[in-house]
Amino acid sequence: MKRLMLIVLLMALTALMVACGGGAAVEEAVQEAAPTLEAAVEEVAPTLEAAVEEAAPEEETTAEGSFLERAKAGEFAGTTVGVLGVMVDEEAQKMELALAPFEEATGIDVVYEGSKEFETQINVAVDAGSPPDIANISQPAMAQRFAAVGALVDVSTFLPREKLQETYIDSWLDMATMPGADGEDIMAGVWQRASAKSMVFYPKAQFEAAGYEVPQTWDEMLALTQQIADDGDTAWCIGIESGAATGWVATDWMENIMLRTTSLENYDKWVTGELDFASPEVKAAAEKMAEIWLNDEYVYGGVPSIVSTFIGDSPVPMFADPPGCWFHSQAAWITGFFGDETLVAGEDYDFFYLPPIDESLGRPALVAGDMMVMFNDRPEVRALMEFFSKAEGVEGWVRAGGTLSPHKDADLDWYTTYVDRKVAEMLQNATSVRFDASDLMPAEVGSGSFWKAMTDWISGSTDLDTALAEIDASWPQ
Repeated sequence: MKRLMLIVLLMALTALMVACGGGAAVEEAVQEAAPTLEAAVEEVAPTLEAAVEEAAPEEETTAEGSFLERAKAGEFAGTTVGVLGVMVDEEAQKMELALAPFEEATGIDVVYEGSKEFETQINVAVDAGSPPDIANISQPAMAQRFAAVGALVDVSTFLPREKLQETYIDSWLDMATMPGADGEDIMAGVWQRASAKSMVFYPKAQFEAAGYEVPQTWDEMLALTQQIADDGDTAWCIGIESGAATGWVATDWMENIMLRTTSLENYDKWVTGELDFASPEVKAAAEKMAEIWLNDEYVYGGVPSIVSTFIGDSPVPMFADPPGCWFHSQAAWITGFFGDETLVAGEDYDFFYLPPIDESLGRPALVAGDMMVMFNDRPEVRALMEFFSKAEGVEGWVRAGGTLSPHKDADLDWYTTYVDRKVAEMLQNATSVRFDASDLMPAEVGSGSFWKAMTDWISGSTDLDTALAEIDASWPQ
């Protein structure tokens, strides 16, 4: 600092010398004045240095708050984020409703593009090195492929797991955790919306009139099934015929029972082929299922009817007078096949949670859902991903109807129908969740040998051991 000020003073004297026309006399005067000037500089340096430091501009501070908070403060206003998804037509409009509060609060323009050719389009875009900022993926296997080649941004770099635990139970986070390009796990995305498949529908008005009570445990459900048989009726409406997709209803039952009879670790190993279908755990689940499915007294039309009855027709006998059957296990979409548009949810029909078998495993739920994955890392993209990680990121869609929030902070009052609200409450009470195993397995197995072998076993064309062995043999090497 002292050296700098001395140089400045000397430059000023030199300038004066030049202005005066130069000359030896002036130069001699400068040399004589130098010691005095230096002493003066040393004397005033502390004061000058303090003044300079006080006048210096402060260093730029790091912006405070999360990316979403900064976005809502207007920091990223005027930017644009692109989202590619499978939702078109009415569902695309509901996605726009979900995005509107984010755009209004942040000034960020979100451009959503829905495509009926989503899978082809996203793969081409990623391969070409021009992916969208965010993609809406319904199949975790697709996210796994993108994570494995390093195409996805690790969400945990700006949304730590402990932060995400505020809005998700651990199971949702576990299902979003996948190996990255280097083999290390990354958080591949966040879940925006969900559906569930662990319900049992029944004709409520007639059920209550008959004096039956909703079972709370698996044993109570089996006891009620037997009581209905003793009363001369059949308890269960079951049908799995669905053309080329025949058999998937049976695999849903297997998946639900696996979640209720063995650990999540075993379920995950089963999905990846590390746990054979012929293992004791999987065979035990099939045998538990057979207690209902392979008992002619328990199934409407008898066991042979299961394979020949179309899925959508199977629940209709519940609403005959008197009911031909009393229980049907399926997701909420099945209500559209009840055959009577005048039926009122909560009055004419209702549903209960498919009860636990091993109560030490809690209350698991078989689910599906949409994960938002991130390809391009910019502040405004991070802000939108954080928005999706909270219930507010799907609130508009929930209020419009047709989806569930997987978030713990979702308000049940957002749901506009009896069925949606009750399924959402069931999902909030779930202690663990997992996707359909058949959806996660390789196609040769999940929608191939698994569907076929279950159909063959239920139809009686093969025995259980042979069916399970055939599935194991089909696993791609």
